[in-house]
Order: sequence, then structure tokens, then C-alpha cells
Amino acid sequence: MIVLQQLVNGISLGSIYALIALGFSMVYGIAKLLNFAHGDVLMIGAYTGFFVLSAIGMGLQGIVFSLIIAMIVCVIFALSIERLAYRPLRERGAPRLNYLITAIAVSLIIQNTARILPFMGPTPRRFPHPPIRSIQIVEGLSVSNIQIIIVVLSAILMLILNFIVNYTKRGKAMRAVSFDPQAASLMGISVSRTIAFTFALGATLAGAGGVLFASAYPLVNPTMGMMPGLKAFVAAVLGGIGSVPGAMLGGYVLGIAEIFAAGFISSQFADAISFAILIIVLLFRPSGILGKNFRAKV
Repeated sequence: MIVLQQLVNGISLGSIYALIALGFSMVYGIAKLLNFAHGDVLMIGAYTGFFVLSAIGMGLQGIVFSLIIAMIVCVIFALSIERLAYRPLRERGAPRLNYLITAIAVSLIIQNTARILPFMGPTPRRFPHPPIRSIQIVEGLSVSNIQIIIVVLSAILMLILNFIVNYTKRGKAMRAVSFDPQAASLMGISVSRTIAFTFALGATLAGAGGVLFASAYPLVNPTMGMMPGLKAFVAAVLGGIGSVPGAMLGGYVLGIAEIFAAGFISSQFADAISFAILIIVLLFRPSGILGKNFRAKV
């Protein structure tokens, strides 16, 4: 039963990682950009949820309202980053290294700006969350109400994302730009608008992930998005960066591996296992579990 209990905990954590990894993977698949500021969008979502719940109180209505507002704020925030920081580089045909340096710089700017803002500040704040109630399934196996909310909401959001990507006109445009931006542009698809839509879609998931992450680990601070953002990158690489199903799978595998490492080895080893997985994947299967190998012509 201990193994099953840890599996339940791992699925709950993996659901959050999968939500964040999806945005990371989509942006890379379409814009070929490693957006290391994605974790800070999660932080903005968590703080938005904090302010909304502090103002209107807990309850089902408060949780739903905080999720919606967090998604909207994160979309506006991510679109601003894309328009001001990344699009000028893309329009000038800047080297890929410039994108990476810019993404790291944007992340540091967001974190340090949040630290000096009077309504945020460097001091961690306790995130309001509903009273934790455990539902005992069998002897030695229980599920908390927060875990149920996280898993169910994550599954709903991932299903909606899958529908948008595979069955809508905008999703077809995303897949076309991901495959060949030049050909997509010749077919009348606006590459810039499609990339902006991808940022908005990823930010929606990051905003929801921020509220869910803060509900499970109820402390918010300006640097809280750094480690989940890095682990989302690991999950995206593990599943196959650029692949939507791969990001989902990678998030769940990483969450389960981290919880099992914390439960059966040491809690101090939980973070190390994530980056050990990254090294192993890059050594033996750089394309990831569901990724595809591409041959470059010389």
C-alpha cells in the first residue's frame, strides 16, 4: 500500500509538471525557443490566485474565479513578454543563442522586479487553500481533496488543449508552423500570430498550474517558479520536446520518479533525481520517449 500511496502522490505532482511542460514544449515546437521565463509565468499565476482568494475567500466559487483570473493575467503577461522580448529577435533573424540569453534575462528581471514590488516582496506568503480532507480508499491508501482537484482539473485542461491542437483551425495552423514556418507563411498563415497564440495557450496552462501548485505547496514567493520551470523543461525533454503527448507523459513520469525518490531514498534526493533523469535521457535517447529523430542534411 505504501507503493500505491506514493503512486497517487506522484500522479498529483506529475499533473502539475505536465501542465507546465505542455506550455514549454509547445513554444519550443513552434518557435524553437527554450522559454526559461515560463516558470515565472507560473509564479505570476500563483500570486494572482493568492490575491483573488485573499479578497473573496475560499470555496468552490473562489477557486474557480481565481483560476480564471490567473489564466487571464498570465496570458496578458506572456503576450507582453513575447511582443517585447522575443518577437524583435525573431524579426531580425537573431541567432538561437540570443533567444536563450534573452529568456534567462527575462526570468531574472521578473523575479527581481517581483522582489521589490511592495505588494509582492521577498517574504514568502502563505497561500490560502481549503481545509485538507483525506478520503480513505482502503487501509493505508488515501487521497486528499486537493489531490483530487489537481488531477481532475489538470486532466480537463489537457483534454481541452488536445482538442484545440488537433481539431481546430488554430491548432492546424500551429502544427503547420511547427512543421515548416516558411511554407505555412506562403499558405497564408500568420506565423507571428500563431506563435503569440501558442504563448497565450501555454500561459493559460501555467496560470492554472501556478494556482494548483500553490494549493498543494501553500507558499508563494518571487522565485517559486524557478524549480518547477526547470523540472518542466526536464519533463518536456523526457517526453520528447515539441510533442504534446510527450510533455504529458514526461510530466507524470517525472512526478512519480521524484515522489518515489523522496519516499524510498531521501527527500533531499528528490530534486537530484529530476536532473539525473535529464542527463540519462540526453545520453541514451536525446529525442525523448515520444520524440522523433531528424536527420540534418549537410
